Amino acid sequence: MKMERSFPEEEYFMSGHLACSGCGATLGMRYALKALGEETIVVIPASCWSIIAGFFPYSSLKVPVYHVAFETAASSATGVKAGLEMKGDSTTTVLAWAGDGGTFDIGLQALSGAAERNEDFIYVCYDNEAYMNTGVQRSSATPFLTWTTTTPVHQTKEEAKKNIMEIMAAHRIPYAATASVAYPEDLFNKMKKAKEIKGLKFIHILSTCPTGWRLPTQLSIKAARLAVLTRIFPLYEIEYGEKYTMNIKPEFHPVEEYLKLQGRFSHLTDSEMGVIQENVERIWEKLLKKAEA
Repeated sequence: MKMERSFPEEEYFMSGHLACSGCGATLGMRYALKALGEETIVVIPASCWSIIAGFFPYSSLKVPVYHVAFETAASSATGVKAGLEMKGDSTTTVLAWAGDGGTFDIGLQALSGAAERNEDFIYVCYDNEAYMNTGVQRSSATPFLTWTTTTPVHQTKEEAKKNIMEIMAAHRIPYAATASVAYPEDLFNKMKKAKEIKGLKFIHILSTCPTGWRLPTQLSIKAARLAVLTRIFPLYEIEYGEKYTMNIKPEFHPVEEYLKLQGRFSHLTDSEMGVIQENVERIWEKLLKKAEA
């Protein structure tokens, strides 16, 4: 059977990177750069990707990379964009590429400021739901009742995952979207769309982490897909904080299909999974109502 190529053939993310086996964040970068092309500058704060890209003076990326402090992804991207504009360069895309720790927590102030000013760059949060680079510590992106090294089984995280999409929607930015490495066409199309929009664009990518999720590497993409199918991580877009569009409306799949794959949830009881199921369905119904409004 002849297969049609749906992505550009050119690769901007090369071999020799330092990611763990099965890392979802590497796929996210690969698809993103295929969408954005070679006229892109990537701003990377302290995160797994500080290591994945490779040690100076080497890089696994074929585009310029600017490594910055943990909290400064958005402010540094703002400066890079301003510098390009001063040089008369209106074609180069600036891509801030930060983890959940550098987005939900440490970098939120700078991101909020850039969003309020509607700076013209793309901000991607590759979300593996903990501080994975430094030892799987809890972040505010860590889901309810999840094990991490700082929330052990007898004292798991009691708080819900921070709703970063609603935070960004409240800033009324032109475009915000969720994406998953298990749905590459959707991710690719959203990056292409973001490139054509002026102002701040925010893409939230669920990026599986076999190391921190206690997940066999060969199940990395399956877990990412089940996160969408169980409605734990819905795929949708928000334009100017008001227009919601659901990209996939999956039939019902119980959350246990997703949770039971991962060692970080192996301590959960049936009743706790029931609570998670209720929370997921409540949030899903709210999203559907916003999309239908």
